[in-house]
Amino acid sequence: MKYDYLIVGSGLSGATFAYEAAKKAKRCLLIEKREHLAGNIYCEKIEDINVHKYGAHIFHTNDKMVWDYVNRFADFNNFVNCPVANYHGEILNMPFNMNTFSRLWGVVSPDEAKAIIDEQKKEITGEPRNLEEQAIRLVGRDVYEKLVKGYTEKQWGRSCEDLPAFLIKRLPVRYTYDNDYFGNRYQGIPIGGYNVLIDRMLIVADIETEVDFLIPENREKYGTMADKIVYTGQLDAYYEYKLGKLEYRTLRFDTEILDEKNHQGVAVMNYTDRETPYTRSIEHKHFEFGNQPKTVITKENPAEWEEGMEPYFPVNDERNQKLLAEYQKLAKDDKNVIFLGRLAEYKYFEMDEAIANAISRASEVL
Repeated sequence: MKYDYLIVGSGLSGATFAYEAAKKAKRCLLIEKREHLAGNIYCEKIEDINVHKYGAHIFHTNDKMVWDYVNRFADFNNFVNCPVANYHGEILNMPFNMNTFSRLWGVVSPDEAKAIIDEQKKEITGEPRNLEEQAIRLVGRDVYEKLVKGYTEKQWGRSCEDLPAFLIKRLPVRYTYDNDYFGNRYQGIPIGGYNVLIDRMLIVADIETEVDFLIPENREKYGTMADKIVYTGQLDAYYEYKLGKLEYRTLRFDTEILDEKNHQGVAVMNYTDRETPYTRSIEHKHFEFGNQPKTVITKENPAEWEEGMEPYFPVNDERNQKLLAEYQKLAKDDKNVIFLGRLAEYKYFEMDEAIANAISRASEVL
């Protein structure tokens, strides 16, 4: 059978494009290298809890169009992300707000907190030369030391003094007692997990799982089954790394079942000291207000990406941006391939951004 589009990858970008193509009466074949659909938002049922298999995913947006779009496929609960930071056992609220400042300095008014931060910011007088100086310029020394430094160094695998300042363009500081981390108008988790969302989006497409498009025989076989390819995998891998490898950070997940009803009292706990090896501990049941007798905890451990690992975060430094530009020149000449999404565009997307981007790209070509 001949298709209009071969879609490689079943994450949000691929699923959105498939749905948009079906609205235009286009026939799509979607292939996925994993044994399941939904990419990194896939949820695995453990102890009757929807476990976010590839890290915590919390849907949030101010884009009403995107919110209405996802609500076509799933009902969302009213989960609002209010994480806490654990610094050597000291619990502080995130984002940085009056609850945080009250714990740090014993202040009660926004003016008191602002005065302390403004005074500490004066430590950096010239143009920030690195991430450390940029962070202190934004939030002061105390907040930086307890809530930024250790977490960031674990995330990127290097000292804040060796990281470029542009990695932190802003750090949200709120002079209110509001613990809503994102502050977006629309927030929530699909009731029943993200699989519900993706499965309903992909009813419109033919699907094959456990098919790795980049294996030469698969590329040859499936590449001729459609007029055009929508590729959502790694851009450099598509070209067999012939110009060199783009860099990523990856995550290793340590998941355990605990014979407890409530382990940490919050869905997301960030460990901001440098000594704790993981950055976050996720208690999945809290995403859907679960009351199961047991609980499932996942610890997220950042690591350097190597070929064969799952790439998560692009390393957008000068070297990688130059290499990306070279790969994009190759991609521009591939007229029958649409490179779409986080890996193919080497750009970090929030979930709502990935959907909006896929809708926009689909509208250009369909």
